[in-house]
Amino acid sequence: MIFGLKIKNCLFILLGAAIFAFGLVHFNMQNNLAEGGFTGITLLLYFLFGLDPAITNLALNIPLFFIGWKLLGRQTFLYTVIGTVAVSVFLSIFQRYMIHMPLRHDMTLASLFAGVFIGVGLGIIFRYGGTTGGVDIIARLVHKYKGISMGKTMFAFDATVITLSLLLYLSYREAMYTLVAVFIAARVIDFLQEGGYAAKGATIISEKSEEIANRILTEMERGVTVLKGRGSYTKRDRDVLYCVVAKNELPRLKSVIISVDPHAFVAVTDVHDVLGEGFTLDEQKRPLEP
Repeated sequence: MIFGLKIKNCLFILLGAAIFAFGLVHFNMQNNLAEGGFTGITLLLYFLFGLDPAITNLALNIPLFFIGWKLLGRQTFLYTVIGTVAVSVFLSIFQRYMIHMPLRHDMTLASLFAGVFIGVGLGIIFRYGGTTGGVDIIARLVHKYKGISMGKTMFAFDATVITLSLLLYLSYREAMYTLVAVFIAARVIDFLQEGGYAAKGATIISEKSEEIANRILTEMERGVTVLKGRGSYTKRDRDVLYCVVAKNELPRLKSVIISVDPHAFVAVTDVHDVLGEGFTLDEQKRPLEP
């Protein structure tokens, strides 16, 4: 660790910044697609006045660095500085050594790739504790204090900036493809943020709950929590089982339950984040590498 920062996190933030900048230069700038947030403002200044996005990105984010320092804490602030500076550096590099891949004849492909590259880049940066400044800082704060996903917050800001871009330089066609790219980016960000340890949670109600629990423990080596429940109609007390398994283990879990009690009631839900033994910790309670 250097200054309290993990080397791995710094490297992944740099990787995310490179992917983000590559998509911005090669798909947004080459095909006249806008963006949202502060990135959209840098593109607006680029298309209207020819200002270098690598420079305007830093200039616009300096005031927010102070907000980030106060509200996000020292470590997140330093990761944010790394992410923001890295984006500007990679923007400068990719503009100088650009791969020409104009897709004006296929704007659907251009918008899809723009959304994927920007979403993957930002998703990696967010996942490892950083931001790229601007609206990313605001989105992270909203996620931290309000629980609203970063993708949704960014989409709201993006829509505002894109509307402004439409009024100033975008055609209606380019604005529509920009919205496609922004929507895809938001979905990819949410997927990378919430899907790292995605799993399935099963609520099981059965007359043979003890046998089902034992089979899950011995055959699948997964923990089972026994909750006390009461039927609203029957007024009978009974055990309710709750178990979290990886997605690929769900068919096996269903098979175990049905083999014990074909009439068991099973409700399966998505679990977007799982912490603990078997997912983020091993049997000795040591952290597993993501």
